[in-house]
Amino acid sequence: MSELEFMSPVGSGHLSTSDGGISLEDISDCTKVLVRAGRGTAAGVHLKVTYGRSRRRRDGTLICGSRPDEWTLLAGPGQGAAVVGSVSDEGFVSIVDISHGRAMLRISGSDSVDVLAKVCNVDLADDMTPDGAVFSGSVAKVTCDLVRDDRDAGRSYLISCERSFGGYLFAAMADACAEFGINVPAGLSVH
Repeated sequence: MSELEFMSPVGSGHLSTSDGGISLEDISDCTKVLVRAGRGTAAGVHLKVTYGRSRRRRDGTLICGSRPDEWTLLAGPGQGAAVVGSVSDEGFVSIVDISHGRAMLRISGSDSVDVLAKVCNVDLADDMTPDGAVFSGSVAKVTCDLVRDDRDAGRSYLISCERSFGGYLFAAMADACAEFGINVPAGLSVH
């Protein structure tokens, strides 16, 4: 299987404040692989991440327990074939590279919770969504899958949605970030 050139649905670069309080970036080109498997299958045993949680493999792939008996594996760009090949397909298992069908954003920084609170219907308090939490919710009225994936600099969230909503979601998030000091490029407004 050859990797196709990825064309981002967002079309906008990295946005951030000068003080690092908020950063918004399009990471739609990352590899996204959906696995559905019974817990008793080799794939289910190997992935062993419970629904609502995530963990990193030694190779850096993030395994997200997206739904019961369903995992989303996230890796760097162009790794679809390797990630698909790393999961056993024996038994009742479905493995699909969904990289081209999903947009993904990363919002990071100390103000990320306040930005998300403006557009998201989920309680983002540490006890409800700690680092490693995987959950779904409405973000700017778009159904999204989210992962809290903190970095050295602090809080960070991955937000994934259907590809067709990617451009709108990035613009809506940029608009929500404007109050916190991000300069929204001309033509990126949702108003």
